[in-house]
Formats: sequence, structure tokens, C-alpha cells
Amino acid sequence: MVVYPGRGDARRAMTLLWRAPGAAPRAAAGRRPELTVDLVVETAVAVADAEGMEALSMRAVGERLGRTAMSLYTYVASKNELVELMYDHVFGEPADAAEADGSPHWRTAAQAWAERLWDFYLRHPWTLEVSTARPVLGPNEYRLFEALAAVLHRAGLPPARIRTTYGTLFNLVRGQVQVAAESRRAEAVTGIPEDAWWYERSALLEEVAPDFGARFPTLTAMERAGAFANESASEPYLEQEARETFRSGLASVLDALEARLPGPAGAGGSAGGP
Repeated sequence: MVVYPGRGDARRAMTLLWRAPGAAPRAAAGRRPELTVDLVVETAVAVADAEGMEALSMRAVGERLGRTAMSLYTYVASKNELVELMYDHVFGEPADAAEADGSPHWRTAAQAWAERLWDFYLRHPWTLEVSTARPVLGPNEYRLFEALAAVLHRAGLPPARIRTTYGTLFNLVRGQVQVAAESRRAEAVTGIPEDAWWYERSALLEEVAPDFGARFPTLTAMERAGAFANESASEPYLEQEARETFRSGLASVLDALEARLPGPAGAGGSAGGP
């Protein structure tokens, strides 16, 4: 399932995202707790975190709030608009952490930025279903970008390379964490435990491809060397592999970046800025 933001009224959505003056209606007092845009969004996030994007609906959010779906439309005009608000709202988590990061070295800060983004996606896996082809353009997305851009700027990276480095790191995290998130969810959706799936398929592979070793000698040598071993008893194999690939890719990107940086920040130096 892929959700494309930006399909509702652009002015209304952007006004709500940025909480511009007059963006939200005044909450009506009554016996029940007052409704606000923030309360609707936070409740919707709770639904998506617990049950996934497929369970998200205005009715489901209304039920959690003890209200009808119709009562929510005064605050959020549509489910699509709600998803945009939810998406930017939760991105406040890694943005807050990035802004509070006091790491003196650019590389430490950049690595922490990426690691926090990885953990964020696993807390809110439904965000991976929101397409980045049409960005939400909310304040927390920009805060997350600004935090890393500031780190790279202080290290001496030119503007154009800051932009491409941000895209590289963001998509490295998102691409690999997608595998990890799907691996976590696979057993619940399919009803087949991780180990059972691998054992069954591996046994069948040996049966249907008895010449596998001859056809794929390099992969076979890698397997014998333990390259595909799962060293974690608590982490599914594909999640472990995704995490290792992410960290290896992150180290490679930062190594290449460090070698290109001017002055003491580059060439293995330890300066945090000019």
C-alpha cells in the first residue's frame, strides 16, 4: 500500500501543517473532552502505530475518541489530509533529537542522525507507506533536513553536496529499514514463523536445485564462510541483514565524505567545523 500525500486542498493542508493563523477551528466545549486538530492527529497516530495504515479511517479515529467520524471533519477535512498531518507530526521525534544533539564531531552527529531515523521508522512503520514522491512539506520534515544540513555545513561541505548527501543518507535508511519493518510484520501477516519459512524453503532449494553450488560458486563459498549466518537469536535474519547493510553503507558514505572534506574536518581529522 502506497499513500500519496497532497491530494486534498493544498491551501488548507499547508495551513494546518504549519499551524498558520486561523488554521484550526476553535474547539467547542462540552461534557466530553474538547476536540482539537492535535488530538485528532495524535489519536490517528496511535491507531496506525497499533494496527497499521490499513486500519486507519476517520471512523476508527472517531471511535477511539468517543465521537462520530462526521464530527472529525470539522478539524481534518479528509483521511488524506489526516495522513499528511500524522506524517509530519511524528517526524517531530527525530527532528527534536537531532536539534538537541550536541556531538562536537560532524561524523558522530551524522551517524547518530541516521541511527535515530532507523529507530523512528521501526516505531512508526506505517510512515514507510507514505510516498516521498510527493513530499508533505511540513515543518518537521524541514527541521530534520535542517539539522543534518547544519552539521554538514559546519564541516565544510558545499551546498550542492549537502543536498545530495542528505538524499543519500535519508534513502539509505528508508530503503533498508523497509526490509526490517516488513520482516517484523511478516509472521503476523502470513502466520508462518521466520525460522519455519527459511527451513522449509532452504530444504526445497536443495531438492529442486541440486547443482546450486556449481551454478553459483561464489555465493556457495560465501555461505560456507558464514556470510549468511544469523548471529542474533532475538532478531529475524532479514532484519539483521538489513541493519548490517545499513550500517555498512552508512560507514562507506561517511568515509567517502570525510575524505573529501577540506581542512582538519577531512582526511580523518576531528574538527567539528571551520
